[in-house]
Amino acid sequence: MSNSLKFTQIIAADLSQLMPIENACHSHPWNEKTFATCIGGRYFGEKLSDAQEVVGFYVGELVIDEATLMDICVEPSVQGKGFGKKLLNQFIQQAKAKGALKIWLEVRAKNINAQMLYMNAGFIEISRRTGYYPSSRGFGYEDAIVMSLSI
Repeated sequence: MSNSLKFTQIIAADLSQLMPIENACHSHPWNEKTFATCIGGRYFGEKLSDAQEVVGFYVGELVIDEATLMDICVEPSVQGKGFGKKLLNQFIQQAKAKGALKIWLEVRAKNINAQMLYMNAGFIEISRRTGYYPSSRGFGYEDAIVMSLSI
């Protein structure tokens, strides 16, 4: 991993860089309009760059003293190199700095890699939402696992 890693706040002008990563990471990605509504206000997010290349980003939401991880993506060509962990740790740090006492997230039941990332950071499974996500195969639905971290 390079020493030139840098976090910067997401602004609307970043959408052209972030949308290709969003589209590559999700079977049902946010569209640009949805993503744009999650910039500013109660939302906070940062992109992680290595030199000039954006390698990933996260988007969080803060309501009173609870934060929700809305989206976290790492460019598929650089997954498995620790960028997801760095993004998650930065999100947790920013949520704490903004006064969050609890963090929430939802993850696809079949996304074992993401679940392991969250569990290794201290998140615990709280509940399951049956049939929450459209299936990545285009038919049917997949459960969401709701996880939480007290900070």
